[in-house]
Amino acid sequence: MPTAFEAAVLPHLDAAYTLARYLLRDDEDARDAVQDAYLRALRYFPGFRGGDARAWLLTIVRNTCRTRRRRERVTARTAPFDDDLHSPIESDAAPLPPAYDHIGDVSVRDAVERLPEEFREVVLLREVHGYSYREIGEIVRVPVGTVMSRLSRARQRLRDALAPSVTPTASRDPDGAAV
Repeated sequence: MPTAFEAAVLPHLDAAYTLARYLLRDDEDARDAVQDAYLRALRYFPGFRGGDARAWLLTIVRNTCRTRRRRERVTARTAPFDDDLHSPIESDAAPLPPAYDHIGDVSVRDAVERLPEEFREVVLLREVHGYSYREIGEIVRVPVGTVMSRLSRARQRLRDALAPSVTPTASRDPDGAAV
């Protein structure tokens, strides 16, 4: 029989990994961050007051990823440059939502990866995980208006990135009507 923690939190392992993968941009780091987040969630589970366990867990994952990146920035300032370490890593990105089926997965993944973190995380939480604006606001700890603004700006950046570089112009007849 599963414990209360297992029943509430373990079903969200895939969502936790997907968020960590998009925030950290590395499979190994994402796995490590999820493991750290689950240990923290287990430690603080007695203080969990019910509600949406998925949102609670993703908040912990997000904070864990931010802490890891902060530590990496400090280490990066003092570490020597290593070509092997800083080479692009080929990896499988997280699954895309069905809304993007008509566009090549690679171009969407690339466009999402190029978004600044605050845009990338709201797109992921909304489009992949289906959270409401209010829920996203709780996870990333910003007002709903900020979530809406970030999501709008992120979507515009994605549209711009995925738009064809040359838009064909319609031919016009002498009366000005499109042909």
